[in-house]
Amino acid sequence: MELSLLRAQAHSPSYFSLLRGSDGQRPPVDFCIPCNPYFPTPEIFEHLGRNLETILKFYPSGADTITAELAATMGLHPKTVAMGNGSTELITWIDHLLVRESLAIPIPTFGRWTDQPMETGKRVDMYPLLESRGFALNVNDYVSFIRTRGSRVAVICNPNNPDGGYLPKHEVLHLLDQLIDLDLVIVDESFGDFVDAEPYPGVAAEAAVRPNVIVLRSLGKNFGLHGIRFGYLVANPALAGKIADALPKWNLNSFAEVVVFMMKQCMGEYQESLRRLAQDRRAMYHQLSCMPELTVFPSQGNFLLVKLPSGFDGVPLRDHLLAEHGVYVRECGNKLGTTSQFLRLVVRPQEDVRRLLVGMTQFLYSGSLHEVPVIGVHHRHPNSLSA
Repeated sequence: MELSLLRAQAHSPSYFSLLRGSDGQRPPVDFCIPCNPYFPTPEIFEHLGRNLETILKFYPSGADTITAELAATMGLHPKTVAMGNGSTELITWIDHLLVRESLAIPIPTFGRWTDQPMETGKRVDMYPLLESRGFALNVNDYVSFIRTRGSRVAVICNPNNPDGGYLPKHEVLHLLDQLIDLDLVIVDESFGDFVDAEPYPGVAAEAAVRPNVIVLRSLGKNFGLHGIRFGYLVANPALAGKIADALPKWNLNSFAEVVVFMMKQCMGEYQESLRRLAQDRRAMYHQLSCMPELTVFPSQGNFLLVKLPSGFDGVPLRDHLLAEHGVYVRECGNKLGTTSQFLRLVVRPQEDVRRLLVGMTQFLYSGSLHEVPVIGVHHRHPNSLSA
């Protein structure tokens, strides 16, 4: 495996890049990119494969047709929904069209929420989530921070990435009530389907009737289909329409159309995949928590944030796991609000987790393997903040 790929850019390299840089003997087990390992089922992939020529050969329908089908499946009014070529396309258009001067965001979080507005010259007010509080978001403190800074747009990710921290629905609604006077409040629920802390955690229905709220959802992450690049937002018709009108007519591809029109028939299998993943999350959390001096943070996402024992750095551990065990993990040294002492580990089936645990145990607890590295400034992103 060509380890230089891991150091060539701030974001993790794509799975395709890793495959091209591998020796061809075995593909890496991906603990880096948050993806549902149980969906689509083999039968659904077989159906897609049989129709591959048609999918690739013909134009998709317009986005309004695909959006109307998605809205019907989700029980939403089509005028309150806008679909994008991945959630990052929607984040980009939200920034260009609706963020005028400043945006508040708790950190650590998904990097596009900090990077995108900074790239267009907006002020980004970063509210640090404290490691000492388990990276939990305190709504009243966040509101006070927003008032003090004079932020005009506020964002939360729920569950949050990379820690999986979850804000209960009643607290999200309290936040929306407190910020009714802002230009915009965005609730990024890209990992919301993985929540099992309460039965109906999302606030999309509330966003559809509020004056300044957008809920962002990801289909690729939930359905295990990152390559299709599709997500959607929910807001009142004026807000949703402003985004939809700016998007190209054919911004969604034929794969996205086929999957959206299959969703109604596949909801049983999808719900079962979420149940299995929640079981895996509980098992993986317990197994990692048994490792001496390793801190594991509770999560409602399909990933777990861990902090390595004192004196260990995630960069050499990441390299060791990939080179020696064919396991690809996300080291968080370039994520604002964390350091390279943190790893985000995607929830995977137990046979894959065993491979991860063997590699981590060998690196962390085998004194003969290496000298214990000291965490240094050279492993941190220049803009990262200490937790």
